[in-house]
Amino acid sequence: MLKNKKAKWIVRILLFVGTAISLYFVPWILVKAWILPLPDTIQEQVDEAIGHGFDGIIVYVDEAGKPPAFYTGGWKDRQNKIPADPNSLFKIASISKLYTAIAITKMVKEKRLSLDETLTKYFPELKGRIENAEEITLKMMIQHRSGIPNYTDNPEYWLDEQGNGQNALEFALDLPASFKPDKGYEYSNTNYLLVRRIMDNVLGYNHNEYIKENILRPLELKNTFFSITEVNLDDVMSGYYVGYDEDFKAREYGMLATAEDVGIFLRALNDGSVFTEGEQEIYPYEYTHGGLVVGYQSLTEYHKDIDAVVVQFINTTDFEGYEWNLSEITINRIVKIIRKKN
Repeated sequence: MLKNKKAKWIVRILLFVGTAISLYFVPWILVKAWILPLPDTIQEQVDEAIGHGFDGIIVYVDEAGKPPAFYTGGWKDRQNKIPADPNSLFKIASISKLYTAIAITKMVKEKRLSLDETLTKYFPELKGRIENAEEITLKMMIQHRSGIPNYTDNPEYWLDEQGNGQNALEFALDLPASFKPDKGYEYSNTNYLLVRRIMDNVLGYNHNEYIKENILRPLELKNTFFSITEVNLDDVMSGYYVGYDEDFKAREYGMLATAEDVGIFLRALNDGSVFTEGEQEIYPYEYTHGGLVVGYQSLTEYHKDIDAVVVQFINTTDFEGYEWNLSEITINRIVKIIRKKN
């Protein structure tokens, strides 16, 4: 009997210790951010997000029938104490995949490309180096259904991220496929690396010029650029990684744009005005997107029920998921505030 009682107490103590340990690792800021009473205004929500530890934030809201609205909090440049500026350029990272997918759509409509052509049609040398390359189609790559490994998941890539970016494909070659073509889904930056190379080869010039001519100019997006080398660094929002003092602003991460330009673009994608006749039926990708690189995370959403575009730029990141989850909580609360007012 005494032995049974002793065993029960040991179990209780172990359960208590286990509970205490698990509670210690609960991300309480995320819980707090989620359960706090919803503010009355978007600006109050932005200020609240800064209070959770973000360095700077820009929010653009385009509700149908209303002038676009901008909200900011925190710093554009933490070191020099420059407040967040709604007109700052921001590194939009994987949001650029939307521009690529639209450009591919236009090239398919022009019969320059086919979504059903295989990877080896364009790059026969990749047979044997990318598993199933002869079965993977352009459409599968655009939709992340190719099974091609993501080069940014290769730890070796991050030993010299900026240098290795020049030969990024090497970090996805000679690896087993994640799944058979069109039999699964896995987000892979390698897909769009290959898609953009295919575009360059077919066009005979850089695909960025095609995007500029067929998307940016028709939409009058004068504050969208393809490289840090095209802009004045003073116009770019600083970017920070948790635990580091370094400003990652000068690193090359591809496309930059203002929140307004991204918002105008996203509305044109969702209302179909970015397309010419017959293109929208071809379009094979998503209608909203996010982006994450060192120092920069972005979310851009369209909500049909309130006919509203919301763009959120935050210049604080980590790669553990904590900051990303906090940013998703923030934009979800902003959308709730908009709905509440409608």
